[in-house]
Amino acid sequence: MKTVYLLNISQEPGGYAPEITAITRPWIDRWAAKIGAEVFTIRERRFPAWDLDYEKLQIHDLARERGDDWSIYLDSDALVHPELPDITELLPRDTVAHNGSDFAPIRWKYDEYFRRDGRHVGSCNWLAVASSWCLDLWRPLDDLTPEQAVANITPTAEESRPPEPGEPKVVVSAAHLVSDYALSRNIARFGLKFTTLGKLWQSHGMTPDFFSHTYTTTHAEKVRLLTETLKRWRL
Repeated sequence: MKTVYLLNISQEPGGYAPEITAITRPWIDRWAAKIGAEVFTIRERRFPAWDLDYEKLQIHDLARERGDDWSIYLDSDALVHPELPDITELLPRDTVAHNGSDFAPIRWKYDEYFRRDGRHVGSCNWLAVASSWCLDLWRPLDDLTPEQAVANITPTAEESRPPEPGEPKVVVSAAHLVSDYALSRNIARFGLKFTTLGKLWQSHGMTPDFFSHTYTTTHAEKVRLLTETLKRWRL
């Protein structure tokens, strides 16, 4: 069984940014149907002491409850090209993957897990893929409080820069990066094998354009960029 997980917990009418999900969700559904996956939307909070972003870690238990062989998380504002292959047919079961990764010491305060691991993987978990062997990827931080975790996070200079007047930019807080931190730490803590989709495509001689995703822009700017991407893709 394969599940594509989305996070949509919002008090807004219609849920999170309906003007965005009206564009992205049909293409996510189409891709899920193509690969034989169910789409499951996380709509309830289980970790109210943490930033909303942390609710992605519900997948650690949901995947077991649902009997997933493969679990795939996607941000609801991510646009997926219909020609995206079934990642689970290309990724070894003992390896977890993101679309890309950051250099961890730019963002996180190190502890013994990061130091021992030494790979410096900074999770970009707007897209994350793991088999049932590797659900520790989403294991909640059982040894840190929310305050301790957030204290270990430093947004980049661009993320924390206030926008200029009229600039379509939002400031990203340290708390909003807590799931990226948690998954980075879990990769190091549990020694999970890790790759990126960029490396996966390269190993098969591909340089594709399968996604459109931004996170430091306003909703209106996201709609504009997503619409332009669909035009570029001729969809």
